[in-house]
Amino acid sequence: MAHPSGNSKAPSRRRSRGFQAAATLLADRVQKAAEGRGFAVARLLTNWAEIAGPQLAAVTRPVRISHSRGGFGATLTLLTTGPMAPMVEMQLPQLRDRVNACYGYNAVQRITLTQTAASGFAEGQAAFAHAPRAPKAPDPALLARAEGVAQQFTDPTLAQAMAQLALNVASRKT
Repeated sequence: MAHPSGNSKAPSRRRSRGFQAAATLLADRVQKAAEGRGFAVARLLTNWAEIAGPQLAAVTRPVRISHSRGGFGATLTLLTTGPMAPMVEMQLPQLRDRVNACYGYNAVQRITLTQTAASGFAEGQAAFAHAPRAPKAPDPALLARAEGVAQQFTDPTLAQAMAQLALNVASRKT
C-alpha cells in the first residue's frame, strides 16, 4: 500500500520526544524488583513517605507482601527499629487503611513488624532518619554584628534577611 505522498514507505516515527523523566526509564526495573518481594503495586515502595506519613516513613520500611495459600488478603511486613516498634504498633490500623487506599481495595489484611537495629539485616541497612540536631544559640557578639548590618536597610524583610546572612557568614568563620 502506497503512502499518500507518493512515497512507497511511510515516514519514520520519532522514537522519543526529547528528555524523559528518570522514573519512566527505571519503571520496568523497579516493578520487577518489587514483584520479587510480592509488591504487585510498586507505588507502595516508591511513595512510602506519602502513604505512611512522614513520621512513620522515617522509622519504617516495607519489606515484603506475602499471600497465604487459602486465605483472603495479604500480610505486609514492615521493618522498624526495636525502640520504635511499640509506637508503630499503635498506628497499624490507620496505616493498613492508608495502604489499602493505595491499592484501591482491601488487599492487606495484616501488618507485621520485624524489629532490627538501624543497621542489621540486609533490609535494615537502609539508613533510618535521625532527629535533626537542635541549633546552638549564636554568640552575642555575632548577633550584635548581624543587627548592625540589618540597621543599614529600611525594608524590614530585607533587613531581617541580611541579618540572617551576616549571622550565617560570621558563624562559619568561627
